[in-house]
Amino acid sequence: MKRVLVTGVIAVSQLVLAGVAVGPQLSARLTGDTYLLEVAPLDPIDPFRGAYVALDYPGLRHDDSQSVGEPGLGALDDGEQGDVFITLAEQDGTWVATDWTRERPDDAPYLACDDRSWQIRCGIESLFLPQDTARETEDLLRDGAVAEVRIDGRGNAAVVDVRAP
Repeated sequence: MKRVLVTGVIAVSQLVLAGVAVGPQLSARLTGDTYLLEVAPLDPIDPFRGAYVALDYPGLRHDDSQSVGEPGLGALDDGEQGDVFITLAEQDGTWVATDWTRERPDDAPYLACDDRSWQIRCGIESLFLPQDTARETEDLLRDGAVAEVRIDGRGNAAVVDVRAP
């Protein structure tokens, strides 16, 4: 009886942990509003991770000194690490960053990001696709594209699609 109880507790714990891991992405996909962000290709295929497209968002970059060819959103060089919130505003049909802050904004839309690694990460940096679709998407990105991103009220974001503008 005790063995069954322990097994049940372990199984439920694993389900809860899986839910916590995918919760922000699910919340964004199910309850978020759709925003279009300018997107550029970064890295097409990783032999260890499979077919995916790594995405770069020029309109979200924090470090103005980054050239167009350098990837990533930059870093918030304030001597701290942790949560970063990027507020968004519409500009010419796509959404761009207007402010980067450590405090959660009162007004949406904004992205809830993290800069505990070497750059700001918002959970929208890659899109996993079937092998043939990944190559087509890479070609589309070279010609200029927008990412359709769903963002919920807490700033959680998920890439839904990449398409021509």
